[in-house]
Amino acid sequence: MIRARLLRGAIGAAGFLVLGELVIRFGIGDKLDFPAPSAILYEAVRLLADPEFLAGVGTTLTNWVLGLLLATVIAVPVGVLLGALTPLERAIRPVLEFMRPIPSVAIIPLAILLIPVDELMKISVIVYASVWPILINTLYGMHDVDPLAKESLRSFGFGPLAVLARVSLPSAAPFVATGIRIAAGIALVLAVSAELLAGGFNGIGVFVAVAGSGNRTDLMMAATFWAGVIGVLANVLLMAGERRLFHWHRMRTGAAES
Repeated sequence: MIRARLLRGAIGAAGFLVLGELVIRFGIGDKLDFPAPSAILYEAVRLLADPEFLAGVGTTLTNWVLGLLLATVIAVPVGVLLGALTPLERAIRPVLEFMRPIPSVAIIPLAILLIPVDELMKISVIVYASVWPILINTLYGMHDVDPLAKESLRSFGFGPLAVLARVSLPSAAPFVATGIRIAAGIALVLAVSAELLAGGFNGIGVFVAVAGSGNRTDLMMAATFWAGVIGVLANVLLMAGERRLFHWHRMRTGAAES
């Protein structure tokens, strides 16, 4: 059950926080220059009333959403095209496999040099990082289409575009959704990382960098905590959307709810 999974996750998180509190408070971590979890949570609550931090969250979320949307608009059609045209995929696949493992964070300094507009640079980095999981999952989805279903439709006189629209795209849709969910987490990491490395006026990463320059580890961790909360909420919402829209796929593949 979903509730049981959430309960287990909450218990695990609470246990981790309690353990961290004990380590810091009772001298086991005397040599650690690190705030206690209670101090981090206290600052995290205070940040909810900080206009500067909230403006930064808005900036990060805007870049994150725009980058993820652009990546989806680019990756899904390309994945469908490559999945439908096997010779084209075979020709391009080596290039994809070469570029995909390149760490996205490593291209941020290059992007800073090549793209002078700050927001455009950050969104471009997010797009680059997010394209790959969506593209690869779309390709896998196109390959997973039942060939018998396609042949049956062709036998009734349907053309390639009709087969694509009626069989291939619906069958690949759950894989695309999974790719978007995976990309959402990667996009958030890149959104914050780009702000940390490139700076700017607003953003969670900018807030963390400024707090670090003032040796405010508690504020750094509190801002990072909210970045993690955003990531968890996005993942939960996207998973709920997948279950609602593609329950037939979970039944077909035997996916368990627990």
